[in-house]
Amino acid sequence: MTSKSAGAALKDSEASTATRAAWLHFAGGLTQAEVAKRLGLTSLKAHRLIARASREGLIKVYIDGEISECVQLEEKLSSRYGLDFCQVVPDLDEADNNSGLPLKSLGMAGAQYLKLALERDQDQLVGVGHGRTLAACIDALPRTSAGKTRFVSLLGGLTRKFAANPHDVIHRLAERTGAEAYVMPVPFFANSVEDRSVLLNQRGISDIFELGKQANLLLVGIGTAEPGASLVETGMIERKEISEIKRKGGCGELLGHFFDRTGAAVETELSSRTLSLSRDDLRDRRLVAVAGGTEKTDAIRSILKSGYLKGLITNESTASVLAGQLPTPSDKAKGLAEVS
Repeated sequence: MTSKSAGAALKDSEASTATRAAWLHFAGGLTQAEVAKRLGLTSLKAHRLIARASREGLIKVYIDGEISECVQLEEKLSSRYGLDFCQVVPDLDEADNNSGLPLKSLGMAGAQYLKLALERDQDQLVGVGHGRTLAACIDALPRTSAGKTRFVSLLGGLTRKFAANPHDVIHRLAERTGAEAYVMPVPFFANSVEDRSVLLNQRGISDIFELGKQANLLLVGIGTAEPGASLVETGMIERKEISEIKRKGGCGELLGHFFDRTGAAVETELSSRTLSLSRDDLRDRRLVAVAGGTEKTDAIRSILKSGYLKGLITNESTASVLAGQLPTPSDKAKGLAEVS
Protein backbone atom coordinates (compact mmCIF):
# COMPACT_ATOMS: atom_id res chain seq x y z
CA MET A 1 0.00 0.00 0.00
CA THR A 2 1.41 3.40 -0.96
CA SER A 3 1.58 6.25 1.55
CA LYS A 4 -1.18 8.03 -0.38
CA SER A 5 -3.56 5.05 -0.32
CA ALA A 6 -2.68 4.38 3.30
CA GLY A 7 -3.59 7.97 4.16
CA ALA A 8 -6.90 7.63 2.33
CA ALA A 9 -7.68 4.40 4.17
CA LEU A 10 -6.87 6.04 7.49
CA LYS A 11 -9.12 8.96 6.61
CA ASP A 12 -12.01 6.63 5.66
CA SER A 13 -11.52 4.67 8.88
CA GLU A 14 -11.65 7.81 11.00
CA ALA A 15 -14.75 9.04 9.14
CA SER A 16 -16.43 5.72 9.91
CA THR A 17 -15.45 5.99 13.58
CA ALA A 18 -16.72 9.58 13.68
CA THR A 19 -20.06 8.42 12.30
CA ARG A 20 -20.25 5.60 14.84
CA ALA A 21 -19.35 7.97 17.70
CA ALA A 22 -22.01 10.46 16.58
CA TRP A 23 -24.60 7.69 16.35
CA LEU A 24 -23.87 6.46 19.86
CA HIS A 25 -23.97 10.02 21.24
CA PHE A 26 -26.99 11.53 19.45
CA ALA A 27 -29.12 8.48 18.67
CA GLY A 28 -28.02 6.22 21.52
CA GLY A 29 -28.01 8.92 24.18
CA LEU A 30 -24.55 8.00 25.48
CA THR A 31 -22.38 10.69 27.05
CA GLN A 32 -19.09 11.49 25.37
CA ALA A 33 -17.29 9.64 28.17
CA GLU A 34 -19.47 6.57 27.56
CA VAL A 35 -18.81 6.80 23.82
CA ALA A 36 -15.08 6.91 24.50
CA LYS A 37 -15.30 3.80 26.69
CA ARG A 38 -17.45 1.92 24.16
CA LEU A 39 -15.03 2.63 21.29
CA GLY A 40 -11.84 2.32 23.31
CA LEU A 41 -10.87 5.96 22.81
CA THR A 42 -9.75 8.79 25.03
CA SER A 43 -12.44 11.27 26.01
CA LEU A 44 -10.66 13.97 24.00
CA LYS A 45 -10.59 11.78 20.89
CA ALA A 46 -14.30 10.96 21.24
CA HIS A 47 -15.11 14.66 21.62
CA ARG A 48 -13.13 15.51 18.47
CA LEU A 49 -14.79 12.76 16.43
CA ILE A 50 -18.29 13.85 17.45
CA ALA A 51 -17.41 17.46 16.69
CA ARG A 52 -16.08 16.38 13.28
CA ALA A 53 -19.27 14.48 12.48
CA SER A 54 -21.31 17.57 13.32
CA ARG A 55 -18.97 19.87 11.37
CA GLU A 56 -19.09 17.71 8.23
CA GLY A 57 -22.88 17.58 8.17
CA LEU A 58 -23.28 13.95 9.22
CA ILE A 59 -25.81 14.87 11.91
CA LYS A 60 -29.41 15.46 10.82
CA VAL A 61 -31.54 16.60 13.76
CA TYR A 62 -35.34 16.46 13.97
CA ILE A 63 -37.23 17.78 16.97
CA ASP A 64 -40.70 16.36 17.60
CA GLY A 65 -42.52 18.86 19.80
CA GLU A 66 -44.48 22.09 19.80
CA ILE A 67 -43.50 25.59 20.93
CA SER A 68 -46.51 27.58 22.10
CA GLU A 69 -45.43 30.89 20.54
CA CYS A 70 -44.85 29.20 17.19
CA VAL A 71 -48.18 27.38 17.37
CA GLN A 72 -49.98 30.68 17.95
CA LEU A 73 -48.30 32.17 14.90
CA GLU A 74 -49.23 29.12 12.85
CA GLU A 75 -52.88 29.56 13.79
CA LYS A 76 -52.84 33.27 12.96
CA LEU A 77 -51.24 32.76 9.55
CA SER A 78 -53.54 29.85 8.69
CA SER A 79 -56.60 31.92 9.61
CA ARG A 80 -55.43 35.12 7.90
CA TYR A 81 -54.33 33.54 4.61
CA GLY A 82 -56.57 30.47 4.39
CA LEU A 83 -53.78 27.90 4.72
CA ASP A 84 -54.44 24.21 5.25
CA PHE A 85 -51.00 23.76 6.76
CA CYS A 86 -48.50 26.08 8.45
CA GLN A 87 -45.30 25.37 10.37
CA VAL A 88 -43.31 28.04 12.17
CA VAL A 89 -39.86 27.10 13.44
CA PRO A 90 -37.79 28.95 16.07
CA ASP A 91 -35.11 31.32 14.85
CA LEU A 92 -31.47 30.30 15.04
CA ASP A 93 -28.47 32.61 15.19
CA GLU A 94 -27.56 32.63 11.51
CA ALA A 95 -25.81 35.99 11.35
CA ASP A 96 -22.84 34.45 9.54
CA ASN A 97 -25.05 33.17 6.73
CA ASN A 98 -23.85 34.88 3.54
CA SER A 99 -27.28 34.70 1.94
CA GLY A 100 -29.01 36.54 4.80
CA LEU A 101 -31.63 33.76 4.84
CA PRO A 102 -32.43 31.39 7.74
CA LEU A 103 -31.32 28.41 5.68
CA LYS A 104 -30.39 26.13 8.58
CA SER A 105 -33.70 26.35 10.42
CA LEU A 106 -35.80 26.26 7.25
CA GLY A 107 -33.67 23.49 5.78
CA MET A 108 -34.24 21.29 8.82
CA ALA A 109 -37.98 22.00 8.86
CA GLY A 110 -38.39 21.46 5.11
CA ALA A 111 -36.42 18.21 5.26
CA GLN A 112 -38.58 16.91 8.09
CA TYR A 113 -41.77 17.83 6.22
CA LEU A 114 -40.59 16.05 3.08
CA LYS A 115 -39.43 12.99 5.00
CA LEU A 116 -42.81 12.66 6.71
CA ALA A 117 -44.59 13.14 3.37
CA LEU A 118 -42.55 10.30 1.87
CA GLU A 119 -43.35 8.05 4.82
CA ARG A 120 -47.10 8.74 4.67
CA ASP A 121 -47.61 8.49 0.91
CA GLN A 122 -45.76 5.62 -0.70
CA ASP A 123 -47.17 6.09 -4.18
CA GLN A 124 -47.12 9.75 -5.12
CA LEU A 125 -45.60 12.25 -7.53
CA VAL A 126 -43.92 15.27 -5.96
CA GLY A 127 -43.25 18.39 -8.03
CA VAL A 128 -40.32 20.54 -6.88
CA GLY A 129 -39.05 24.01 -7.61
CA HIS A 130 -35.52 25.21 -6.96
CA GLY A 131 -33.62 27.89 -5.08
CA ARG A 132 -31.35 28.33 -2.06
CA THR A 133 -33.96 27.42 0.55
CA LEU A 134 -35.11 24.21 -1.13
CA ALA A 135 -31.48 23.25 -1.70
CA ALA A 136 -30.93 23.65 2.06
CA CYS A 137 -33.90 21.34 2.67
CA ILE A 138 -32.36 18.60 0.55
CA ASP A 139 -28.97 19.09 2.20
CA ALA A 140 -30.65 18.46 5.58
CA LEU A 141 -32.58 15.42 4.31
CA PRO A 142 -31.05 12.12 5.47
CA ARG A 143 -30.56 9.36 2.96
CA THR A 144 -33.89 7.59 2.86
CA SER A 145 -35.90 5.39 0.55
CA ALA A 146 -38.69 7.18 -1.28
CA GLY A 147 -40.61 3.97 -1.91
CA LYS A 148 -42.74 4.44 -5.01
CA THR A 149 -42.60 8.23 -4.84
CA ARG A 150 -41.27 10.04 -7.92
CA PHE A 151 -40.07 13.61 -8.31
CA VAL A 152 -40.55 16.00 -11.19
CA SER A 153 -39.19 19.48 -11.93
CA LEU A 154 -41.84 22.18 -12.08
CA LEU A 155 -39.74 24.64 -14.07
CA GLY A 156 -36.66 24.90 -16.24
CA GLY A 157 -33.39 24.44 -14.37
CA LEU A 158 -30.81 25.88 -16.76
CA THR A 159 -29.55 29.43 -17.14
CA ARG A 160 -29.72 31.25 -20.48
CA LYS A 161 -26.15 30.06 -21.09
CA PHE A 162 -27.31 26.47 -20.45
CA ALA A 163 -25.17 26.28 -17.33
CA ALA A 164 -26.48 24.23 -14.44
CA ASN A 165 -28.47 26.03 -11.76
CA PRO A 166 -26.36 25.94 -8.55
CA HIS A 167 -29.56 25.78 -6.49
CA ASP A 168 -31.19 22.98 -8.46
CA VAL A 169 -32.65 20.29 -6.18
CA ILE A 170 -34.01 17.55 -8.43
CA HIS A 171 -30.67 15.78 -8.86
CA ARG A 172 -29.92 16.00 -5.14
CA LEU A 173 -33.32 14.52 -4.34
CA ALA A 174 -32.73 11.58 -6.64
CA GLU A 175 -29.32 10.96 -5.10
CA ARG A 176 -30.63 11.17 -1.50
CA THR A 177 -33.70 8.99 -2.01
CA GLY A 178 -32.90 6.71 -4.95
CA ALA A 179 -36.22 7.78 -6.49
CA GLU A 180 -37.04 8.36 -10.13
CA ALA A 181 -36.63 12.04 -10.90
CA TYR A 182 -37.73 13.79 -14.07
CA VAL A 183 -35.64 16.80 -14.98
CA MET A 184 -36.78 19.83 -16.97
CA PRO A 185 -33.74 20.21 -19.32
CA VAL A 186 -34.59 23.75 -20.44
CA PRO A 187 -33.87 27.31 -19.24
CA PHE A 188 -36.16 28.88 -16.64
CA PHE A 189 -36.94 31.64 -19.14
CA ALA A 190 -36.67 31.21 -22.92
CA ASN A 191 -34.91 33.90 -24.96
CA SER A 192 -38.06 34.53 -26.98
CA VAL A 193 -41.70 33.47 -27.26
CA GLU A 194 -40.76 31.50 -30.37
CA ASP A 195 -38.00 29.65 -28.51
CA ARG A 196 -40.45 28.75 -25.76
CA SER A 197 -42.90 27.32 -28.29
CA VAL A 198 -40.18 25.22 -29.94
CA LEU A 199 -39.04 23.82 -26.59
CA LEU A 200 -42.55 22.98 -25.43
CA ASN A 201 -43.22 21.10 -28.65
CA GLN A 202 -40.38 18.67 -27.93
CA ARG A 203 -41.89 15.35 -26.86
CA GLY A 204 -39.74 14.75 -23.78
CA ILE A 205 -40.22 18.27 -22.47
CA SER A 206 -43.98 18.30 -22.97
CA ASP A 207 -44.14 14.97 -21.12
CA ILE A 208 -42.38 16.52 -18.10
CA PHE A 209 -44.90 19.38 -18.09
CA GLU A 210 -47.76 16.89 -18.11
CA LEU A 211 -46.22 15.05 -15.16
CA GLY A 212 -45.94 18.34 -13.28
CA LYS A 213 -49.67 18.89 -13.77
CA GLN A 214 -50.37 15.52 -12.13
CA ALA A 215 -48.17 15.98 -9.04
CA ASN A 216 -49.86 15.26 -5.69
CA LEU A 217 -47.61 17.70 -3.82
CA LEU A 218 -45.84 20.82 -5.08
CA LEU A 219 -42.90 21.89 -2.89
CA VAL A 220 -41.58 25.33 -3.82
CA GLY A 221 -39.59 28.34 -2.72
CA ILE A 222 -40.51 32.03 -2.97
CA GLY A 223 -38.38 34.61 -4.74
CA THR A 224 -38.24 38.39 -4.74
CA ALA A 225 -38.28 41.01 -7.48
CA GLU A 226 -35.18 42.74 -6.16
CA PRO A 227 -32.02 43.35 -8.27
CA GLY A 228 -30.04 41.12 -5.89
CA ALA A 229 -32.51 38.25 -6.12
CA SER A 230 -31.28 34.70 -6.59
CA LEU A 231 -32.80 34.64 -10.07
CA VAL A 232 -30.42 37.42 -11.11
CA GLU A 233 -27.39 36.01 -9.29
CA THR A 234 -27.74 32.61 -10.97
CA GLY A 235 -28.22 34.05 -14.46
CA MET A 236 -31.82 32.88 -14.76
CA ILE A 237 -33.00 36.40 -15.45
CA GLU A 238 -31.27 39.60 -16.54
CA ARG A 239 -31.10 42.67 -14.32
CA LYS A 240 -33.05 44.81 -16.80
CA GLU A 241 -35.85 42.23 -16.80
CA ILE A 242 -36.18 42.20 -13.01
CA SER A 243 -36.14 46.01 -13.09
CA GLU A 244 -39.15 46.01 -15.45
CA ILE A 245 -41.00 43.66 -13.11
CA LYS A 246 -40.15 45.90 -10.17
CA ARG A 247 -41.43 49.00 -12.01
CA LYS A 248 -44.75 47.27 -12.65
CA GLY A 249 -45.20 46.53 -8.96
CA GLY A 250 -43.72 43.02 -8.84
CA CYS A 251 -42.90 41.91 -5.31
CA GLY A 252 -42.99 38.13 -4.93
CA GLU A 253 -42.14 35.29 -7.32
CA LEU A 254 -43.65 31.82 -7.38
CA LEU A 255 -42.34 29.35 -9.99
CA GLY A 256 -41.52 32.19 -12.38
CA HIS A 257 -44.81 34.05 -11.87
CA PHE A 258 -44.65 37.50 -10.24
CA PHE A 259 -47.25 39.11 -7.98
CA ASP A 260 -47.65 42.59 -6.51
CA ARG A 261 -48.22 43.53 -2.87
CA THR A 262 -51.96 42.85 -3.16
CA GLY A 263 -51.40 39.36 -4.56
CA ALA A 264 -52.42 40.30 -8.11
CA ALA A 265 -50.45 38.81 -10.99
CA VAL A 266 -47.92 41.10 -12.70
CA GLU A 267 -47.78 40.69 -16.46
CA THR A 268 -44.58 41.62 -18.29
CA GLU A 269 -42.89 40.64 -21.53
CA LEU A 270 -41.04 38.00 -19.53
CA SER A 271 -44.31 36.29 -18.58
CA SER A 272 -44.77 34.89 -22.08
CA ARG A 273 -41.27 33.33 -21.98
CA THR A 274 -41.52 31.50 -18.66
CA LEU A 275 -40.96 27.76 -18.84
CA SER A 276 -42.95 26.53 -15.86
CA LEU A 277 -46.48 25.45 -15.05
CA SER A 278 -49.05 28.17 -15.80
CA ARG A 279 -50.92 29.98 -13.05
CA ASP A 280 -54.05 28.05 -13.97
CA ASP A 281 -52.12 24.80 -13.49
CA LEU A 282 -51.16 25.94 -9.98
CA ARG A 283 -54.65 26.75 -8.73
CA ASP A 284 -56.30 24.48 -6.16
CA ARG A 285 -53.19 22.34 -5.79
CA ARG A 286 -51.43 21.04 -2.68
CA LEU A 287 -48.79 23.75 -3.00
CA VAL A 288 -46.44 24.20 -0.03
CA ALA A 289 -43.73 26.88 0.14
CA VAL A 290 -40.61 26.89 2.30
CA ALA A 291 -39.50 30.51 2.71
CA GLY A 292 -38.36 33.03 5.29
CA GLY A 293 -35.96 35.82 6.10
CA THR A 294 -36.17 39.58 6.52
CA GLU A 295 -35.52 40.30 2.86
CA LYS A 296 -38.40 38.06 1.79
CA THR A 297 -41.25 39.09 4.09
CA ASP A 298 -42.93 41.39 1.53
CA ALA A 299 -42.50 38.77 -1.19
CA ILE A 300 -43.95 35.99 0.96
CA ARG A 301 -46.93 38.15 1.89
CA SER A 302 -47.65 38.88 -1.77
CA ILE A 303 -47.69 35.15 -2.56
CA LEU A 304 -49.89 34.43 0.45
CA LYS A 305 -52.33 37.09 -0.73
CA SER A 306 -52.38 35.55 -4.22
CA GLY A 307 -54.26 32.57 -2.77
CA TYR A 308 -52.13 29.91 -4.46
CA LEU A 309 -50.48 28.51 -1.33
CA LYS A 310 -52.04 25.73 0.68
CA GLY A 311 -49.12 25.48 3.07
CA LEU A 312 -46.18 27.51 4.39
CA ILE A 313 -43.04 26.60 6.34
CA THR A 314 -41.31 29.69 7.72
CA ASN A 315 -39.27 30.96 10.66
CA GLU A 316 -40.55 32.71 13.77
CA SER A 317 -39.42 36.30 13.09
CA THR A 318 -40.77 36.18 9.54
CA ALA A 319 -44.07 34.73 10.79
CA SER A 320 -44.32 37.55 13.35
CA VAL A 321 -44.11 40.12 10.55
CA LEU A 322 -46.61 38.24 8.38
CA ALA A 323 -49.01 37.98 11.32
CA GLY A 324 -48.82 41.74 11.86
CA GLN A 325 -46.91 41.61 15.13
CA LEU A 326 -43.80 43.31 13.73
CA PRO A 327 -43.36 45.96 11.00
CA THR A 328 -42.21 44.86 7.54
CA PRO A 329 -38.89 46.04 6.10
CA SER A 330 -40.83 48.35 3.74
CA ASP A 331 -42.73 49.83 6.70
CA LYS A 332 -39.44 50.51 8.47
CA ALA A 333 -38.08 52.18 5.33
CA LYS A 334 -41.14 54.41 5.12
CA GLY A 335 -40.72 55.37 8.76
CA LEU A 336 -37.11 56.37 8.19
CA ALA A 337 -38.13 58.40 5.16
CA GLU A 338 -40.78 60.26 7.18
CA VAL A 339 -38.26 61.04 9.92
CA SER A 340 -35.70 62.35 7.44
